[in-house]
Amino acid sequence: MSEGVELFKGHGGSVELSDSTITIKRKGVLSFVTQGLKGDKEIPISLLTALQFKAAGMFTNGYIQFSFQGGSEAKGGVFQAASDENTVLFTKDQQAAFEVLRGKLQPRIGRPTAPIEQGSYLDDLERLAALRTSGILTEEEFQAKKKQILGL
Repeated sequence: MSEGVELFKGHGGSVELSDSTITIKRKGVLSFVTQGLKGDKEIPISLLTALQFKAAGMFTNGYIQFSFQGGSEAKGGVFQAASDENTVLFTKDQQAAFEVLRGKLQPRIGRPTAPIEQGSYLDDLERLAALRTSGILTEEEFQAKKKQILGL
């Protein structure tokens, strides 16, 4: 685990939180039974649209579920959440850590991770357009670079 990354260990999975992403990691028998051989899932925080948090009960685990643009999540409660790839279960003992995770993510939902400075990307686009006009860049190269600058 690199510097600046926090790990929140759940039941059958864990969440790594960095400055710009969350990574859902699966490990162990429970994870294999509920998720199969799926690998880690990395989600940019800037794409998060919602968090669903269900506290652990006396007889059930709790869970945190991540919703993001272009994703689909289970909507059937804790039993369906156990097999949802965007959800991590936690026990009553692990709940406090996941409350911390929720607290760190909620203020960042729907916000870009780094503000875009208008002047800088407009200047870059103008330079690219000039290169395309002069024939140095093809239309395809221009469009690819434009998407990269705009973060699309």
